[in-house]
Parts: sequence; structure tokens; C-alpha cells
Amino acid sequence: MSPATVTLLLLLCQTLFALPGFCLQPKEVLVVANWQMAGSVALAHYYMQQRGIPEKNFLSLSLTVNETMSREEYDRNLKKKVLDLLKIRPPENRIAAIVLMYGVPLKVAPPNPALVGPKGVTPPDMNMRAAVDSELALVQAGQYELTGWQKNPYFLGFQGDRTVLKKSQVLLVSRLDGPDTATVYRIINETLQAEKKGLQGKAYFDARWPGSKSKTLSGYKFYDQSIHDAAEVVARRMEVVLDAREGLFPAESCPGAALYCGWYSLGKYRDSFTWQKGAIGYHIASSECATLKDTNSSIWCLKMLEKGVVATVGPVYEPYVQGFPLPKLFFGKLVEGYMSLGESYLVSLPYLSWHMILIGDPLYQPFAPAP
Repeated sequence: MSPATVTLLLLLCQTLFALPGFCLQPKEVLVVANWQMAGSVALAHYYMQQRGIPEKNFLSLSLTVNETMSREEYDRNLKKKVLDLLKIRPPENRIAAIVLMYGVPLKVAPPNPALVGPKGVTPPDMNMRAAVDSELALVQAGQYELTGWQKNPYFLGFQGDRTVLKKSQVLLVSRLDGPDTATVYRIINETLQAEKKGLQGKAYFDARWPGSKSKTLSGYKFYDQSIHDAAEVVARRMEVVLDAREGLFPAESCPGAALYCGWYSLGKYRDSFTWQKGAIGYHIASSECATLKDTNSSIWCLKMLEKGVVATVGPVYEPYVQGFPLPKLFFGKLVEGYMSLGESYLVSLPYLSWHMILIGDPLYQPFAPAP
């Protein structure tokens, strides 16, 4: 990387993040494992060794091995202990990101009304449930409204807007997880292999309608257009296949897939792809990360990990379409090469304390910086 490129990279990071420590460095990553889950601690140490993450950046906790944890357990056994560790670290050793390892629960249930108010008054508020990862991103935010979502101040679409949260209150959270430990070891190893060589292959984008020049699109049409826009941006770096027909890519029709984004097949993965080592992709549909352990499920996140991707994004509950990372921003920043996987996710994600998670190494840099 030339000195001019390094200077540009630093300026870009300072402009976008306005915080010391970005762009993300291994020394700024906290790794959290669940010692109750067999293999979680060993995976954590392996990942930290491969990435050069300091041993002091490791936290081993006793958590449920179920994929859903109660709000009470989250507050007591995860949130409090992470926050306690963060509080004792000096500013020069700040943590900017958390990686949750295989075995850390996916979901936080809503609070038990019996513990927060008069017994029997109301049932649990389902709008107060969340992805563990999305909630933990706000571990330093103090008290905030649990019902619904919170605007992510890092989202590029909100720059210039006033948000309740400040950037200094938000951490980047991702996880290294999957149906078994072998899958997670593969993710770690293939991420590093692809990073050394640069991600090679084709990008597949599956829209449903022709592109639109309108500036007043909303909802599904807005995200469909963002898939078109992502294809246009990515085409500057690699070969792109864009399908704007209503159906999905046919089975076994996408060889050499390195990147993917499409919609809409609810909970039914279509085996269209031969995934390259280091492949990244996500499918825009509800609850596509409702489980990572039930191998009988056909949801997209689980099946994509089984089939060979190293990184994917999905919701643990219904997120509504606007809960997804915006494809143009996510893939656009990724292929520019100045941001890591985790940073590209953070600036393209509209909402926190909500339902979305990123599975993958947040340090993954699949592309060299563009000229």
C-alpha cells in the first residue's frame, strides 16, 4: 500500500468514525466465549492467535447453551460483565468491537413483566426482544428505550441527523458462529486465506424488478433498487451477474460466487451457488438467522454457512425490510477496500437494539483499497 493510500485511508476513517481506533485493529477487539458450550473457548483462543488479538482481550462467561437467553440473564451475566471489563480499561486500550464466539446465545427475550411491574398486568412485549449482538452494541449507552429499535449513528444514511445515540456509545459487534465447531474453524481459516490473495470470483445480485431512476422509492422498491445500485458499484471491481426477474437464480446456476445479495425466499435456501473461499452474502427475508444450530432448518444464514460462505447477515426475528443493511452501502464500502467487513456492516446498518446480526470476522479485509 502506497504512503498516499495510507494517508487517504486514515483521513477516511477519521471523517466517517470521528473516533480514535478506527480503522479497526486486532488490539481493539474483545472476544467473548461461553465456557458452558463445548469448543467455544478453544475457538476463541484459536481466533485470537490467528489475528494477534491480545490475551487480555478475552472474556469467558457462563451462559445458557440455548439460542435464546432471558433478558435477566443477559443483563446479569453478559451485559454487566462486558461493561465491567470495559470500565477498567484505560483509554489507550479502548475496545471498539466485540466478537461473540460459537455458543453465545443469538437472542434476548423480552423482560418478564413480573420482574419489572405488577404481576399479571401485561404479557411480555415482543417489541422488546432483540438479537444479542445488536443489544450488546449498546452496552455503553446507559438506559435507553427497549421497545423497538434505536437509530444507528454510524449509518451513513443518518449522517447530519440528530440521533439519540452517540457514536462513542456504540460498539461494533459480530460473531464467529455456525452449526458446529468445524464450520467456525473453516470460517476463520478461509477468511485469512482469502484475505492474503484477495477475494476472487463473481458477484451475484438477485433483484425482482427493473431498476428505477425515481428518487422517491420506499420500502421493498427502495431496497430492490439498492441491489441494482450495489451491482453497479461492485462491477467496478469484479464480474457481476444481475438478475432483475421476479424468480430466484435457478439451482446450480451461480458458479464461483464471491458476493451475493438477493430476495425473497422466506426460510427456503436455494442451492444456486458454488461458493468461493472467503465468500460473503446475505438474503433479504424475515428471520433468516432464527437459528444456527437446527440443521433441519432451511433458512438462508444457516445453509449459506454450511455450504461455504465465511460471512453473512440475517435477522433473528422479523426486522422489516428497513432493518437490513443497505446493499449499496454494504457492498460498496466493502469493495472500495478501505473498510473491513465489520466496518462496512456498521455504516450500512440503520438500526441497533434490534434483530440483525453479522456472522464473520469483523477484521476481514477481502479487497485491497481501490485506486
